[in-house]
Amino acid sequence: MTPSYLLLVLLLLSVCSSAVSSPLSITTTTTPTAYEVLESYGLPIGLLPRGALGYELDRSTGAFTAYLNGSCAFSIRGSYELRYQSTISGRISRGRLRALKGVSVKFLLFWIGIIEVDRRGDQLQFSVGITSADFGVDNFDECPQCGCGMDCDRLNGLPDGDRMSLRRLSSSI
Repeated sequence: MTPSYLLLVLLLLSVCSSAVSSPLSITTTTTPTAYEVLESYGLPIGLLPRGALGYELDRSTGAFTAYLNGSCAFSIRGSYELRYQSTISGRISRGRLRALKGVSVKFLLFWIGIIEVDRRGDQLQFSVGITSADFGVDNFDECPQCGCGMDCDRLNGLPDGDRMSLRRLSSSI
């Protein structure tokens, strides 16, 4: 064996042995989901329907955008009809979504944009600008599903379990 060849073999052996003896340090960072972001700001996950594909958040300004697979509409147990665009945006802060775009509620024959959601203790206040309605936060513990809201089991002929039931409040939107 030539000395240069022997040196190369020794070098390779030392590199291989150090690679085997030193443990690999792999760090994985898990990006929170859009639902987890809502929770981190004190808001319930049920403000977004199931299947959010992703989101963007600028923590310095609170600019928040969530992306759905497409537009989405459903009724909440004979109460209100809601419609979500494929992109929902607004400003998020502790217990509050303001300057909301992409979410609307049907009132009579018209769709009116929900512009703000404000958590006040165990109540959520939904504002459409000229008026607002309050709902218990616990009504939003689960995410509604596009097409059937929280009534998917009933609409599919399954027994009605402990699903969310938004109460229609005396205040009219």
